[in-house]
Amino acid sequence: MNNEYRTKLVHLGRATAKDSKTVNAPLVRASTIVFENLAAFKASYQEPIFTNLRYGRSGTSTVFELQHAMAELENVDACIATASGLSAAIAVISAHANLGQHILLSKGVYGPVKTFCDTELLKQGTSVSYFSQSDNIKDKIQHNTCLVYLEVPTSITMEMIDIKDVCKQAHDKGIPVACDSTWGTPSFFKPHQLGIDISLHAATKYINGHSDIMLGLITATNANMQPIRQWCDRYGSHASPDACWLTLRGLRTLAIRMEQHQKNTLFVANWLIKQEEIKAVIFPPFFTGKAFDLYQQQFSGCAGPFTIELKTCKEANFEKFINGLSLFGLGTSWGGFESLVMPAIDHQDRAKKVMLDHGRLVRLHIGLEAPQDLCQDLRNALNYANI
Repeated sequence: MNNEYRTKLVHLGRATAKDSKTVNAPLVRASTIVFENLAAFKASYQEPIFTNLRYGRSGTSTVFELQHAMAELENVDACIATASGLSAAIAVISAHANLGQHILLSKGVYGPVKTFCDTELLKQGTSVSYFSQSDNIKDKIQHNTCLVYLEVPTSITMEMIDIKDVCKQAHDKGIPVACDSTWGTPSFFKPHQLGIDISLHAATKYINGHSDIMLGLITATNANMQPIRQWCDRYGSHASPDACWLTLRGLRTLAIRMEQHQKNTLFVANWLIKQEEIKAVIFPPFFTGKAFDLYQQQFSGCAGPFTIELKTCKEANFEKFINGLSLFGLGTSWGGFESLVMPAIDHQDRAKKVMLDHGRLVRLHIGLEAPQDLCQDLRNALNYANI
């Protein structure tokens, strides 16, 4: 993280604070916007939606402050805030989906995104297919492909993707590429520099950092953002000023939090890999070969979530291990200050009452606690489970 980036995190998104003579930009909630005269009312319709005061759904100064800050951090023209990370993903995908067209996604995308594509998109007449890093993307792109959508690294399996190669193959066909950039955050990952046209973040996670809001952020050039703006306007996809204000608060400490998350995560992951009960630690810094090369080329650091595989154990032992953790909360999110644990089960398998007795995948998010204490908590749970 360079000095310019760290300074921007502190100072961006504070323009309206000057009027209120406060350090932080004021929280402005509104549904109705009142105009001074008819000319001002008409002028509001000459600017793109989600960039100026028009109606509460279009945003208030609080929303605009965050959008301006995020666009500048990502070095692009525009940002749109939405109600959640999932809503951001759906907006990006839906803005490109049409009857008779095809969308290509990386295999490990966030489960609810895959569910949306495999159900709602198919109902609309848009076909969907998936690729992995081992595939030749040239063979996956179809004549009617209108969007390539990535998540890097992929959920749970943490698979790396050669972003520059994917972008080249897609751009040669005139196809835009979108990427879920949540894991790396703006601190460790610069998607637009790698060729990504549309980047999205679940700001619910690290960018806010306090586990108390839901928010999505989409960044792109004005040209690439245009269809997404139109879709968000027509479908009423917008963000609350309160969530944006809290995210501006979180943005100030993003750099220092990510540095500590990285330090803690590396400490715990390096400890785990030495434990006899652990079969594997699935974590980009521990990859080898091409996967590790891609991690180093595309990321300047690592975030807190990673996956571990326990050695073979029965359901009862697995339950004892999960329940034996006291510092790790059992929850499905990540990116906050707290450590979390979750069985790393594919979404299509989570409805099963009894899992097979084989090696167990567990996703950990390493928070801001003392890493030595987290290791001791994991050790106690492994002992208790008698794996």
